[in-house]
Amino acid sequence: MKQMIKGSSWLSTLMSAMVNREESKGLCVGCLCANAINGLCSLCQADLPINRWHCRCCALPLAFSGDNHLCGDCLKSPPPFDRSFIPWRYQYPIDNMISRYKYSSQHKFARPLIAGFSHHLESVFLNRSDEKPTLLIPSPMLPARRRARGFNQARDIAERLGETLGIPVDTGVVRRVRKVQAQRGLSREARLANLQGVFEVCTDVPERVAIVDDVVTTGATMRALSETLRNAGAKDIQVWALARTPG
Repeated sequence: MKQMIKGSSWLSTLMSAMVNREESKGLCVGCLCANAINGLCSLCQADLPINRWHCRCCALPLAFSGDNHLCGDCLKSPPPFDRSFIPWRYQYPIDNMISRYKYSSQHKFARPLIAGFSHHLESVFLNRSDEKPTLLIPSPMLPARRRARGFNQARDIAERLGETLGIPVDTGVVRRVRKVQAQRGLSREARLANLQGVFEVCTDVPERVAIVDDVVTTGATMRALSETLRNAGAKDIQVWALARTPG
C-alpha cells in the first residue's frame, strides 16, 4: 500500500489552482457572495472539513497525525483495494452539499467538490503517472434506483473526473445482480454480509483501476466491489470518493 494524501499540503495546491484558473465564476452556493469559483468563495472553501489525518489505506478519519497509520479495521482485515483518495470528511457542510446533489439533483452543490477533487488528483499524478489508473469504474446502481433518482451520482462524478484527468470511464465493467437491504443503519459486519455476491464483472478488467463513489461510510461496498474486481484480474485498485464518514 502506498502513501495517499499527505497532511493538508494538498489544500494549498488545490486552492491555488482554483483561484488561478478562470473557471465558472458566479454566486457561491454557500453564502451567495459574487466571488465564487466553481461554486464556492474562498471563505466557504476554507470551511470545508479536510480529511487531514486518516488511515493511509481506507482514508478513515483519525484523531492523530502521521503518514503511515492504518486504522484498526485495515490492520485486522486488510481490504482488497490498495489505497484511497478521499479529500473531505462527511460532516457539515459537506454532508448537506452532497445530500442536496444526490437526493434533490441540485448539481451546483457537487460542482465545487468535484472541481476541487479533480485539481488535487491532477497534482497527485503529475509526478506519479505510473500510479494513475487506466480506467474509472463508477459504483454501480440498480436500474430501478437510477430511474427513481434520475441519475447515478457515482457515474456523474467519474465522468467529470475522467474528463479532467484524461481517464476513460466504463459503466459496463461491473453490475449489481440483485437488490439488497438498504445499507443505511446497518453495522459494518451486517453491510458486508448484505453485499455478498451482489456484484458481477461483465467484461475484461484492466490491471489498474479506480472505483468512484460520492461517500464511503463503513467501506463495505468498496470491499465487496474491490474483491469482485480483484478476482477478475485487477492488480492495483484505488478508491476515489468526495467524502468519508468519521466512523
